[in-house]
Amino acid sequence: MIDIIIILILIAIVGSAFTYIYISKKNGQTCIGCPYGKECSKKACDCQSKL
Repeated sequence: MIDIIIILILIAIVGSAFTYIYISKKNGQTCIGCPYGKECSKKACDCQSKL
């Protein structure tokens, strides 16, 4: 029973991560997790130079 609970928790974590990435990409963010995600160019993120 504990194995099933652990598997369900892992599925929920991975599913929420995929959902977050999907929604972020749909909203136009190129660098997910970057505070300047919508300001970055399409090719590469230069977030390190802005910090």
